Amino acid sequence: MNYSSKDDAILVLSDGTLLEGKPFGFKGTVLGEIVFNTGLTGYQEVLTDPSYHGQLVTFTYPELGNTGVNPEDQEADSPFVKGVIARQIINKPSSWRAKSNLADWLEKQKVIGIHGVDTRSLVRHLREYGTMNAAISTDGKFTPLQLLKKLQDVPSMEGLNLAEKVTTQKAYKWKENTAAGFDKREINQTSASFKVAAIDFGIKRSILNRLVAFGCEVNVLPASINFSEVIKLCPEGVFLSNGPGDPAAVTKGIALAKKLIEETEIPLFGICLGHQILGLALGAKTFKLPYGHRGLNHPCGANGQIEITSQNHGFAIDASSLNPNLVEITHLNLNDRTVAGFAMLNKPVFGIQYHPEASPGPHDADYHFERFVAQMSERR
Repeated sequence: MNYSSKDDAILVLSDGTLLEGKPFGFKGTVLGEIVFNTGLTGYQEVLTDPSYHGQLVTFTYPELGNTGVNPEDQEADSPFVKGVIARQIINKPSSWRAKSNLADWLEKQKVIGIHGVDTRSLVRHLREYGTMNAAISTDGKFTPLQLLKKLQDVPSMEGLNLAEKVTTQKAYKWKENTAAGFDKREINQTSASFKVAAIDFGIKRSILNRLVAFGCEVNVLPASINFSEVIKLCPEGVFLSNGPGDPAAVTKGIALAKKLIEETEIPLFGICLGHQILGLALGAKTFKLPYGHRGLNHPCGANGQIEITSQNHGFAIDASSLNPNLVEITHLNLNDRTVAGFAMLNKPVFGIQYHPEASPGPHDADYHFERFVAQMSERR
């Protein structure tokens, strides 16, 4: 293969694995952690989710781009992934909502992609050997050996505080609601909105929309905010958001959660990274999963009830490190028995590892927002 040809693209893994393909999107070279997502749909939400910051995402579904892209499905203003790996790209979307095809949008957003890759083989490799760093090169400027050498300098995800890179720099209020038709259920709301401080470690728009739909007035705050600044806002509840990187490295967020737990009775609700931060604040430990949980069909539950959940995380709470005198494990991931949810026994504090706003099941996990609102309502 002529690697200098601009018609070719290569994917090099840090263990020396080489895969060949064709370029799409923006031309260039990019390095980062390679992960895979098993969802059959929702690629635009994945690409714009801040939790994927700095990663190369492999999509297991064999066709990508079927529904094009549109502004309504974005979780942020622009993509956070570094690279996209696909089996086959569709350039003529079949959706009345599409405003552009995927390849053109990625080129405009300067996201590098490679297609024509045997993604089934790649995912099996990652499942066997674990997540690792990788490089995509689509402009013919580097040989595989040169890329392999560059990968030696790419840090591991462990120890990286990426929340500080994706968080908002200024506080702002969020007022948008979930689009009409999300579901047909009536949501009981009091006449006054619940004042919620949402700590942004990489928050998704769909989470903010769902909090508003349940009657919350949401103030989105930077990840670096301290305890006194939060208390000045007199929140009725504090939400800890999803986000990228190693939760143990988010030391300011952990310190904030610890102080809120110890010195207040304010209800706390954490999703994904926020869930892990709550666990760390309670003295638990986290660990890196071999290849993470990223997809739309992960079964979670406890006590005979199962929820079909959407997940996106590479770390988990060590169940043995949770204090049984303080915490009850409420949900387990039924694929590998990792902690998927917990709640404090004597305080209105709970976290879940998965994403209830992402409409899995389609609404199996939506009640977690209702639970958060009920906790705030009880303290009025």
